Amino acid sequence: MKYPIAIEPGDDTHAFGVVVPDLPGCFSAGDTLEEAIDNSKEAIVLWMETVVEDGLVVPEPSSMARLTADPEFFGWLWAVVEIDAAILDSKSERVNISVPRRVLAMIDRYVLNHGGTRSGFLANAALDKIMRVSA
Repeated sequence: MKYPIAIEPGDDTHAFGVVVPDLPGCFSAGDTLEEAIDNSKEAIVLWMETVVEDGLVVPEPSSMARLTADPEFFGWLWAVVEIDAAILDSKSERVNISVPRRVLAMIDRYVLNHGGTRSGFLANAALDKIMRVSA
């Protein structure tokens, strides 16, 4: 997916500001133009992950022609950033992993007592770890 970003020009004392017009509230910045574009990718991914987790729909990108005609962004620079659409895909995928038998037995006991499945337990444990490390 390719999302247009509007970049408010910076200077020696001001950062380059970035707005993603198609994603309300999604913004970023950077001390250089390149840094602003790179940071916008991270902001877009985080915005999308939050929306998907909340059960909402991520808007499709608008055409550059429509956005650049918006007077709100007069004098701003434009770029397009590519985001891997796989981050929006909630479809399950079968994987083969190796786990020590004792750990597998502990997982099985846990899901037996608390409900759920091995797969659900492992996915939730992974997401919990990722969220704690990312925070």
